[in-house]
Amino acid sequence: MRYSWNLTSTDLTDLVQLRLQPVPVLPIIFVPGIMGSNLKSKPSGRDKGTAVWRLNDVAGSGKPLGLAKEMIFKKAGERQAALNPSTTVVDNEGALPSRPAGSIRSQAEYMARGWGEVGEASYHSFLVWLEEALNSSTKSHNRKLEETLKAAFDNNGHALGAVKPFEPCHVSDINQALRWHYPVYACGYNWLQDNKESAQTLKKRIESVIRAHNQGFGQCEQVLVITHSMGGLVARACAQLQGMAGRIAGIVHGVMPATGAPVAYRRCKVGMWDEDYKAGLVIGNNGQDVTAVFAQSPGALELLPSGQYNNHWLRVKDPSGTDMLPPIADPYEGIYGIKDKWWGLIKEEWLAPEGGTNLQWTDAVTNIRKAKEFHASIINSYHANTYGFHGADPKQASFEHVEWRMKIGQSPTDGSRPPNPQSVMQMSPQAARIEGSTPEYVGGQGKRSHYELHAAKQDGSGDGTVPASSGRMPAGAANVKQWFALKGFKHEPAYKDDSARVATLYAIVKLTAQAREPKRAGA
Repeated sequence: MRYSWNLTSTDLTDLVQLRLQPVPVLPIIFVPGIMGSNLKSKPSGRDKGTAVWRLNDVAGSGKPLGLAKEMIFKKAGERQAALNPSTTVVDNEGALPSRPAGSIRSQAEYMARGWGEVGEASYHSFLVWLEEALNSSTKSHNRKLEETLKAAFDNNGHALGAVKPFEPCHVSDINQALRWHYPVYACGYNWLQDNKESAQTLKKRIESVIRAHNQGFGQCEQVLVITHSMGGLVARACAQLQGMAGRIAGIVHGVMPATGAPVAYRRCKVGMWDEDYKAGLVIGNNGQDVTAVFAQSPGALELLPSGQYNNHWLRVKDPSGTDMLPPIADPYEGIYGIKDKWWGLIKEEWLAPEGGTNLQWTDAVTNIRKAKEFHASIINSYHANTYGFHGADPKQASFEHVEWRMKIGQSPTDGSRPPNPQSVMQMSPQAARIEGSTPEYVGGQGKRSHYELHAAKQDGSGDGTVPASSGRMPAGAANVKQWFALKGFKHEPAYKDDSARVATLYAIVKLTAQAREPKRAGA
């Protein structure tokens, strides 16, 4: 805590007693999305570990160009060996802001708050903005905060797409919120591992932050949690752990894939080259590169459509447009764990690329089972005080479904007759010549084939990654107090958008009103 007062003249030497009241503290802990935490190899002896995934901004580009240069030439086996959940941990030595912000005065404070654990390029501008928005003590700043909230939510909140009946921020709400101190923290986690384990990481961070703010003049009983994307799944799992529901005053979810995202399946099949080539240089531009990491990572598999998602999200259409794949009620057994059909999630040969971890089919099945168990554990489970927003923008095309379209190919030169489309549905990845891109080919050699299998492009609205149906799913839950359907941003930089930031501020003000006043504060 910092206090200031005017000094008296040096002529006045009377003893002055300054009484400082305890200040209620409500720390904010930001939880990033998948690939949003810096990772390094596990330390061993004197070896402190080597960075394997560090999202530093390069030359103000707003992009992790250094990471891109490292990943662009890595083959599937090298990616698999480096990004192994068993041999990696969170790296807290990522870049830190160079200037003070809000209540933070030094890089040592940024480090202590966990900012070095999360991607600078993706998140630091938002964290700096949030720290300054909440922790400036000037009257002009407080007035600006009040004006921002009041102006943004005119017309019953419809300007920001409030999904539920809207309760505006009253002056009394804002004045109450301004009594608190909101130190902004970040909590990185190993996004390769099961999100159940990451929930434990968040639990430990919450407990340590509360302890740290029960010293001196600050008093603290709870925290607020703000999440991005998969971080929302981590926070939901954390809120279920013993004692956490009471330690968390509320959660704000941003662009959370509440029931998964079909694009995760598509990337395993064909990579990202036709979706976002530049991002694919890092994540993988073909199915082999993506699958090598994805299949060994329970956290990544937990982004697949869950059993709660539309059971006909995967479609295969013959040349006449007839859908040949019926709805699949259990995607874990019927899509993700099936290896003898070309449309299954994983081609077995891609599990053990040269130079990799020699992943076996049984290992992948075990990880799929973990994903199923995790999905079941958080289904319809939200903290009692939950707010959030999702992308609902028709201009940000997203995959509500993944559709394979079978087209008549350029006939093979060997004169062989084409199989009927239903026979193609029964083919293995090997028989169908699945090679990790689109189109794939059936029969023949090269581009001469009986059929071409095209993975169709986006078919719905959203934020470019999470489809609107998955993003808005929490809005119907009883524990969700308010939810906003927003437009104008892509998935990864969602918190750089003004409407997302104002919705977050609104949620913080409302959640502060529900927070427990620390017992000794004001005593």
